[in-house]
Amino acid sequence: MKFNLAGQFYDDIFRKISTVMALLIIGLVIGIFITLVIESWPSIKAFGLRFIWTTTWDPVSREFGALPFLVGTLLTSFLALIIATPFALAGAIFLGEIAPPRLANPISFIMELLAGIPSVIYGLWALFYLVPIVRWLEIKFGAPPFGLGMFTASLVLAIMILPYALSVARDVIKLVPQDIKEAAYGLGATRWETILHVIVPYARSGIFAGIVLALGRALGETMAVTMVIGNRSAMPHSIWDLGNTMASVIANEFTEATEDVHLAALVEIGLLLFVITVIVNLIARLIIIRLKVK
Repeated sequence: MKFNLAGQFYDDIFRKISTVMALLIIGLVIGIFITLVIESWPSIKAFGLRFIWTTTWDPVSREFGALPFLVGTLLTSFLALIIATPFALAGAIFLGEIAPPRLANPISFIMELLAGIPSVIYGLWALFYLVPIVRWLEIKFGAPPFGLGMFTASLVLAIMILPYALSVARDVIKLVPQDIKEAAYGLGATRWETILHVIVPYARSGIFAGIVLALGRALGETMAVTMVIGNRSAMPHSIWDLGNTMASVIANEFTEATEDVHLAALVEIGLLLFVITVIVNLIARLIIIRLKVK
């Protein structure tokens, strides 16, 4: 009886702590949103909704439009996701189901180590190693040989987000119940048939969650992208063009903004990035719920 009362007491304590933490997180999100709205209000009042689809960004004439940065953010992030996802899925299957522990454990440790490297290190590596390779490719394809640009930023982002998607997918694949795999083998399925038709469908919601986590990292990445994207405040017309993302333009111009409208426009870009991130995560959450194994 005493054990039941103690267990009930601790359950109540943990439930109250969980409720308080949830309320604090919700309050923090609402507080961030309200702060961004207040600080960007001069820009919202001056430009209204046309701020989203206007392509001119000219601090001298006080004309500000966020569309080039919105396109740059979405283009680099989704291109990076397209590049990284096949490698993440293949690596997760290899480390979770095929590789022996003496090989899987060191590789997994290295992948987790890559996730902890500061983004400025990735930017420096890209400047000295990746930019010359991209410049060579641009010459081969007849594009302007900048070396910098949207494609280079996408490659850097793909390398940076790969450990996140791979680690989550690997952990989810390793959590697939053994009896389900044994049942597939008992029905005569080969290892690859079991992986493709049993393990991956069972773990698809977790795999997608890892991809969403990687996308969230790509949308908000600042330093590495700023160092290799070219920092041109114009609408990109191809993946080889120089450009800017919402995070990179804030990093480049925030300390130099002397006019109130310029500063408010930069904060509004941050507000727009915040809203896009929330919307992407909400949509992803709905998809994850639908993909869960019934």
